[in-house]
This record gives sequence, structure tokens and C-alpha cells, in this order.
Amino acid sequence: MTELLSTLDRSRTHVGPALRAAVERLDPTSRLVASYHLGWCDADGRATTEAAGGKAVRPALALLGGEAVGAAAEVALPGAVAVELIHNFSLLHDDLLDGDLERRHRPTAWAVWGSASAILAGDAMLALAHEVLLESAAPGAPRAAWELATVTRELTRGQVQDLAFETRADVTLDECLDMAAAKTGSLLAGSAAIGAVLAGAEPAKVEALRTFGAQFGLAFQLVDDVLGIWGDPAATGKPVYSDLRARKKTLPVTYALAQGKPDPVLLDWLTGADEPDPAALHRIADALRTRGARDWAFAEAKRRLADAEDALAAADLNHRARGELLALARFVLERSS
Repeated sequence: MTELLSTLDRSRTHVGPALRAAVERLDPTSRLVASYHLGWCDADGRATTEAAGGKAVRPALALLGGEAVGAAAEVALPGAVAVELIHNFSLLHDDLLDGDLERRHRPTAWAVWGSASAILAGDAMLALAHEVLLESAAPGAPRAAWELATVTRELTRGQVQDLAFETRADVTLDECLDMAAAKTGSLLAGSAAIGAVLAGAEPAKVEALRTFGAQFGLAFQLVDDVLGIWGDPAATGKPVYSDLRARKKTLPVTYALAQGKPDPVLLDWLTGADEPDPAALHRIADALRTRGARDWAFAEAKRRLADAEDALAAADLNHRARGELLALARFVLERSS
């Protein structure tokens, strides 16, 4: 854990100033919304004394991916900034699409400024990500911009699928895995690869890092889905049973529904219109656990992490950077297992 915290702290030290400098380019309104969302200030623009942002896993992946192929941190830095901007662009939009009123123990940006401001601030961050990449003098900058564009398209495809699933009762586990690979796995895959792409690394090394990130991403989503049902609100920043309230067909839910004869408790929940009360939410969570959904999600996450480790082991990468990438991936399971 100490090694992991050191990795994340080093990433924030490198990326933080460059990310802030990039956000400074935005118009005043978008800059305020983005800065608030990133946890740098309150709704009035006053600097916060405690960081409310995330752990910055994606920029850490970008920097480590560059170091894994022998590149200096400065080479991978534009990629680290870009993937963090893309990640937060998607969160700004996702909060609105999902109707979430709270993120990281604070009101979401759209809940404070309205949907239009949140959408436009997200759009500005998306454009800014490509601007930062294309300004880089690194040999792989054009290819890195292409990487980011394809990642954004895949991420969007996953979000489209996720929304479509809300009105379907026949979502299969394979469909849900494909959605998760697009919505979550694609950005983590791109994050792990983009530093190496900027450095002009050989394709086999880039592909190993991309595969690592994709499998890591699926493991991340599996555990995130568990937390969305059984997670501690103090750790997740969202209300208990938040995904059940929203009737989300997450990976554990889809797995449970595929296990033999449908459970009446789960069917009533999926087809209901009213928000379930706390007692009903508890029964639903118990029904999912009884069908093995929680255990399956953790076991599948472990399997995906093993595949991620195998991808790195097969490539000739810097030993220290490989170790830090693995430590970062293993942290996924430690969040709640």
C-alpha cells in the first residue's frame, strides 16, 4: 500500500500543475465548473482546503506506461493530463445522464449550475484534452491523439449501451461485459498505452500495456459494481444501494439474472416503477448475494487481473514500472475485499 500511495502521490505531483494550467485556458464559466468538479474549489470559486478529487489512477497509468518503455515522465505528461481530462469530461456528463445529485460527498456540477453548464464544461474538457496532446513535441503525439479519439468513441459507445439497458429486460451477461469493456476498460487501456505511444515505443510493448489496461478496466468495473450495491457510503461518496435505487443492470445484477429460474424479488424490483424503500433494497441486495453475484464479481475481477499481469509479463518492460503498474491494479480488489 505504501508503494501504491507513493506512485499516486508522484503522479499527482507531476500532473497536478500541468492539469491546472490546462484548465486555466477555459472560459471563466467552464473553468469554474471544471475546477469545482475536480475538487479544487467550492461553488463560489474559493479554493478548497481538502482535495475532493479522485485518486488520479488514469494519469498514473499514463506516466507508468511511459516509464515502462524507458521514457521520461515529461514525455508522457501530456497523455496523463489528457486522459484525466477525458475521464472528468465523461463524469460530468454521466452525473447528468444518471441523475446523480452527489459525487465525492458534494453536490454534482449539474446540480449546482444546471445541465447546460455541465454539458458545456464537459465538452470544453474534451476539446482541451486533444489540444494538450497535439501541442506535444513527442514523436508519437499524432498517434496519441488518434488513440484518445478512439478511446472517447468507445467510451461513448459504452455509455449508449448502458442507457439502452435501462429499458431492456433481456440484457445478457456478455452484453454487459462488452458495455463495461467500452465504458470503463477503453479509457484505462488508453491510459496505460498513451505514454508509450507518445514515446514512439514499439507496437508490441504498446499492445501489452493496452491489454493490461483493458483487463484492469474490467476488474475495476466489476469491483465498482459491487461497491455500487454493497459499498460503504463513507468510502464511495454515494448513498447505500445507490445502483439498486437506480435499477442499474450492472455486472453482478446481470450475472444473478442469468442463474436459472428468475428470482421474484429481483423481477419485481426490475419491473417496478416506484423507488424501493430501504427494506426492499436490503432484500434485493440479499437476493443478489444468495445467487452468488457478489462472489462471482470478485472472482471474475481476480481472473481479469491475472490476465492483466500476464500481458505485462510477456513484454520487455522496465522492471520498476511494471511492478508499480501491478500494484496499482491490485489496489482495485483491496477497495472492498
